[in-house]
Amino acid sequence: MDEFRCPQTRKQQSKHRKRLSQDQVRLLETNFNFNNKLDPDRKSRLALELGIPPRQVAIWYQNKRAREKNQSLEADHKTLQQQLENVVAENARLEGEVERLKAELNKIHDVLNAFNSSTCCEEVGSSSLSSEQNLEKELYAALIGVRDPFVAPDGYDFFG
Repeated sequence: MDEFRCPQTRKQQSKHRKRLSQDQVRLLETNFNFNNKLDPDRKSRLALELGIPPRQVAIWYQNKRAREKNQSLEADHKTLQQQLENVVAENARLEGEVERLKAELNKIHDVLNAFNSSTCCEEVGSSSLSSEQNLEKELYAALIGVRDPFVAPDGYDFFG
């Protein structure tokens, strides 16, 4: 019975290779950084130097290339994701700016229409100079985006 278990145990042991030591990994990393492609001569030389089968060297190189590719893709994905977030934020800011400008334009149109209707509908002899001046001030204030039509944002009174 023990005789039958020994060959199975050996097969299991050969399937489960030992982990590489830090020195072995360091040597593989150094060679990989020099050239990430593995030619047969170098594979044999590394296998002898490390005391591991050539197939294990080849698999390590293949896995290392796959890890590097994944890391590169993840970095590219993060960069693109950040760029997308920036573009979405800029788009939202611009949409807000468009809405603000549309509201400002509508305000200017309203003031202009009020100005035109007051000047064309008044009788010739009874035109009020002060109401015309106030409408002109409101129009100018709307054009420059001032909330108080008589005073600029910096406190300068354009009409005073």
